[in-house]
Amino acid sequence: MSTIFSKIIAREIPADIVYEDELVLAFRDIAPQAPVHILIIPKKEIPTANDVKAADEAVLGRLFTVAARIARDEGIAQNGYRLIVNCNEDGGQEVFHLHMHILGGRSLGPMLAKK
Repeated sequence: MSTIFSKIIAREIPADIVYEDELVLAFRDIAPQAPVHILIIPKKEIPTANDVKAADEAVLGRLFTVAARIARDEGIAQNGYRLIVNCNEDGGQEVFHLHMHILGGRSLGPMLAKK
């Protein structure tokens, strides 16, 4: 299953890449929801959080260490930022290639709107 993210990894689609190593790639979101909105994706295609296996622990840990590095590099570590991983339709997942959003650069308010 090829997604827009696998096409970015393969350089078939351009992206504003801010970090890359052997396990993950990070790039700026094309429709940012905050002054800083970067997506961090594993290079291995994992459709959803439900598909994570024990063998994926290293790449999942890398998502967090890269998020901390990006937060420092983007100047949002001190004031704070939000990390989001959505799972499936009801969770708000739009691209079925596991990814982490890092958002910051302003106060983000409450996590969910009260209903």
